[in-house]
Amino acid sequence: MIMGEKITYSVIVPVYNEEGNVQSLYEDIVSTMDKVGDSYEIVFIDDGSSDGTYAKLKKLSGVKIIRFRKNFGQTAALDAGFKNASGAFFITMDGDGQNPPSEIPKLIKTLKEGEFDLVSGWRKNRKDTFMKRFVSRGAYRLRSFIVKDHIKDSGCSLKIYRRECFDDLDLFGEMHRFIPALLYWKGFTIGEVEVSHKPRTSGVTKYNWKRTLKG
Repeated sequence: MIMGEKITYSVIVPVYNEEGNVQSLYEDIVSTMDKVGDSYEIVFIDDGSSDGTYAKLKKLSGVKIIRFRKNFGQTAALDAGFKNASGAFFITMDGDGQNPPSEIPKLIKTLKEGEFDLVSGWRKNRKDTFMKRFVSRGAYRLRSFIVKDHIKDSGCSLKIYRRECFDDLDLFGEMHRFIPALLYWKGFTIGEVEVSHKPRTSGVTKYNWKRTLKG
């Protein structure tokens, strides 16, 4: 990114106790976005990590870092990222390395060719534990019964949005789970594309039945 240059893409990544993943994830994002060819920035939100995540982030070159004093959750982290991003398009992903940045061009292509406002990734072949997939599927069925967002995998963090999606949208609580539904209700168009999913190689999952029930 050149100082004063208009930024096309903001890659927004919330992280919480991911010291073993941020370096490799950063390298993969840079490699992918350099190939995309348009200007971009990378925004990491350290959601109150208690390990060495923040120290690792400070060693990365040219990134924007937002640091929370305590763990406020993914919704608050994403909201802070959106409000501090400068790009015309926002790309979100998890900080655990399970969302391959190499899939970003597929999201960009689908959004532009379909003239969508939002494109969500669909983890057709998830590389999670059986229990995590089981709980997630139950939560999905309940959410689908109550809330219609017209996508198969609203829980996938790998998404791309046009900036204007968040002009009048403040996120709180566990609302990150329902962003596609909120935008659909506001008249934005939504697309979905199949993306690959990798098993976690470092750290531990932050998802459990309590988070699912809270959502």
